[in-house]
Amino acid sequence: MSSPFRLIPGVNPCCVPSKQRQEQLNLSRAMSTDRRRARARSTEGMVRLDGGEFLMGTEDKDGFPADGEGPVRRVGVDPFYIDRAPVTNEQFREFVRATGYHTESEQFGWSFVFHAHLAGDRRTPALAESVPGTPWWRRVNGACWAHPEGPDSCIESRLNTPAVHISWNDAHAYAQWAGKRLPTEAEWEFAARGGHEQWRFPWGDELTPGGRHLCNVWQGEFPGSDLGEDGFTSAAPVDAFPPNDFGLQVITGNAWEWCADWFDPAWHLTATRDNPQGPPSGRERAMRGGSYLCHVSYCNRYRVAARTRNTPDSATTNISFRCVSDA
Repeated sequence: MSSPFRLIPGVNPCCVPSKQRQEQLNLSRAMSTDRRRARARSTEGMVRLDGGEFLMGTEDKDGFPADGEGPVRRVGVDPFYIDRAPVTNEQFREFVRATGYHTESEQFGWSFVFHAHLAGDRRTPALAESVPGTPWWRRVNGACWAHPEGPDSCIESRLNTPAVHISWNDAHAYAQWAGKRLPTEAEWEFAARGGHEQWRFPWGDELTPGGRHLCNVWQGEFPGSDLGEDGFTSAAPVDAFPPNDFGLQVITGNAWEWCADWFDPAWHLTATRDNPQGPPSGRERAMRGGSYLCHVSYCNRYRVAARTRNTPDSATTNISFRCVSDA
């Protein structure tokens, strides 16, 4: 069998002592055994999955090897419940009303909004500061989960869309309140695949089979023109597209979903394959699923095996989450 290390640039088994690899494997096994369990206060709105083994990761030519998408490896997860859909604005509002919680965006006083979602003059950097290197993002004062585009916007007509401007820390707080937890990357991918091995998307290998749009991603030329051919140019309601074969809604596209794991492109190479967790520490948390801003020319991470990351206190108009509970 060829070494999986060859799939990650800059990582070579000749350069990594065997003792170090064994120690990492032992640590990952211990983390799997001692992992946090959660029992939801209610499993209403959740789907029970029986767990089992599946082929995780990809060696797709359109993938991003530097993200650690590969190698393909057989991984096992225990049975668990997972939210049928991302946590909606209505559900997050219930949490806020019950606890008085203030999200990190509210505490900071601002959050990131996609430039095309700002009205009139607020698109200009002078009134909504642009982000160096990614000028399509604007730092907008007053933007938060309840006011997605700033103080003049609200969620009353969007109660069934995913709550956004949610940091990892916010998502974790919600999950604890609900008696749940955030999914590991392995659990998320197992659920997203819907029981199908190595499909690129939850429904197969073609993005738009027969010309039919099955998720909310970008059409047009990024970042200037989103044609909205799938019906949306921002986050869509959670029931806007058919569920996957496990009954999960908008599991790809629409809005990124936080996972429990710290992100690392190489940790999984020598980690356990039994209920794997991410590394014990890090700077950024893993996110899965892609969003309405993903486009094949820029970020085709709406594929099931794709992954990315962000700092735990970051929030934008295209980051959401769903929770899991142990069965």
